Amino acid sequence: MDQKRFEEAVKLRGRSFENNLRTYKLLAHRKPESELPTSNFNVAVLNVGAPAAGMNAAVRSAVRVGISEGHKMFAVSDGFEGFSKGQIKEIKWADVGGWTGQGGSLLGTKRTLPAKHVEKIAEQMRKHNINALLVIGGFEALECLLQLYEARAAFEEFCIPMCMLPATISNNVPGTDLSIGADTALNAIVETCDRIKQSASGTKRRVFIIETMGGYCGYLATVGGLAAGADAAYIYEEPFDIRDLQANVEHLTEKMKTSIQRGLVLRNENSNENYTTDFIYQLYSEEGKGVFDCRKNVLGHMQQGGAPSPFDRNFGTKISARAMQWLSQRLVETFRRGRVFANTEESCCLLGMRARALVFQPVVQLRGETDFIHRIPKEQWWLKLRPLMKILAKYKTSYDVSDSGQMEHVIHTRPKESDASVAM
Repeated sequence: MDQKRFEEAVKLRGRSFENNLRTYKLLAHRKPESELPTSNFNVAVLNVGAPAAGMNAAVRSAVRVGISEGHKMFAVSDGFEGFSKGQIKEIKWADVGGWTGQGGSLLGTKRTLPAKHVEKIAEQMRKHNINALLVIGGFEALECLLQLYEARAAFEEFCIPMCMLPATISNNVPGTDLSIGADTALNAIVETCDRIKQSASGTKRRVFIIETMGGYCGYLATVGGLAAGADAAYIYEEPFDIRDLQANVEHLTEKMKTSIQRGLVLRNENSNENYTTDFIYQLYSEEGKGVFDCRKNVLGHMQQGGAPSPFDRNFGTKISARAMQWLSQRLVETFRRGRVFANTEESCCLLGMRARALVFQPVVQLRGETDFIHRIPKEQWWLKLRPLMKILAKYKTSYDVSDSGQMEHVIHTRPKESDASVAM
């Protein structure tokens, strides 16, 4: 630094820092029109599903990276429903200023799937000459991309590169460990749980039952419970019966004899259709008579959080920039005889974070990993964290919960394509 060898200093900080700096420069400072390349490609961006914090940061990043790559960017309002009605307008660099810290979805989002409106959407794509599509959304976005992929046989308009970014508070999208918005939702849940627990500091011996969102996916209940210090978290993925509920009540009864005289129980909204939040509340109230009293809380849409957390802002910005660069590469590769034509599986992808790497996975290949009835992935990494919650809540449980794994040599380097540095 003293010798003013700044480029070398940046390199020594590591690839992650280098990539962060490059992305920041790309998004913060606009190049003059004369310096921008001209690609003559039109790229559409839209939000699908429920709003998630960080969606706007992803849209801003996509628009600005797209413009700096020379594309014409189009914003679609109200998801695929708006697409079919022609709610498409060009979006410029300045239009997305200050979007990073905004919660919800400024473009507007709907859960409508494209299957109903395929013909109208194809017509709008033809009218606006859309050459690539970036879909930001939750499980619905995955279903949308699968439907558009299948519609390629009938409509050539969909034979273009398409990419999806997972953005949902539920974190229930296959092919990725984390989704945009899940971190903000967890912050909201943990903050609320802390406040609810604090309310019991005056009254002794109280148990709180808190219902979280997430559909059939127990991610919010499990990780929220782990962070808030819950005594139990009931989820769909781990079936529970009356004996488990009884064991939890007995555990809490024992706990009330110690110096910590309050309990916290989380329940995912769809964990069990018969053991509802009301049922569990009534059971705990009856069984704990004379030992502890009970209160229940349904957190509801408060979990979507307000402004996105720093992690969601950065995560959304980085994966969106990466997706736009990928779309640009695909556009160049598939441009033949004056038009874009892409009909392979690899041209319709989901960009997910797996372990420490950002990976583009064809949505068709993710079909086998998905439970479409309950809208969750068949395998979920965070289920391994559940025994830890029991250990921390001092249950008499087996401590042998470690996974056997292989050692990875320190010098081993990953290929640049799946570079984790963008992710972290």
